[in-house]
Amino acid sequence: MSSTLQARTGRHLQRYENHFRLVAGCIPYRINKHVDNPTGDLLSKLEVLMISSPNQHDLVFPKGGWENDEAMDEAASREALEEAGVRGIIHDSLLGVWEFRSKSKQNLCGQEGACRGYMFALEVNEELEFWPEQSTHDRKWLNVWEAWKLCRYDWMREALNSLSILITGKPVRLVAVPEISESTSLFCLVKPSGTECVDSAINAFC
Repeated sequence: MSSTLQARTGRHLQRYENHFRLVAGCIPYRINKHVDNPTGDLLSKLEVLMISSPNQHDLVFPKGGWENDEAMDEAASREALEEAGVRGIIHDSLLGVWEFRSKSKQNLCGQEGACRGYMFALEVNEELEFWPEQSTHDRKWLNVWEAWKLCRYDWMREALNSLSILITGKPVRLVAVPEISESTSLFCLVKPSGTECVDSAINAFC
């Protein structure tokens, strides 16, 4: 059975700014009250939803193009519905803003294929049985430590860490995970506290 909801297609409404394609996404999360934890540590109860990436073997967070007829947080919520089949309450504050190159353009020079991504936290209160991009994206709930280890890129781990601090007041304390490098060229990642250049393999497949 397929979803009666329809995913948006095409880029005729896509927002651009200074050659960057604007992308909005979120980390869907829930607090699993059934986790056995005598200390009551909220971090151990925090779970996030990740989705499979098309034609890849990794997991990512829902995200996609921010369009002209919607607010930034509306775009992030829409992507969560289309790609992960969840609805919920989106937080007003951003987890962060990152700049990266799209997968198809990562080997090019200059700003072609450049994306600027805005990530939010989404507290899930509804999980649909059928959703628009179900045939393209599987979904999986993970605790934050499992998710951390499965994050392919630094920007994903930084967003996850921001979520953990926002919800629990604690960072995800794990040893650094070696980044999977797909290119030797450099690009920049932007965080709320400043700018740092990193490998252009940090991308969001936008």
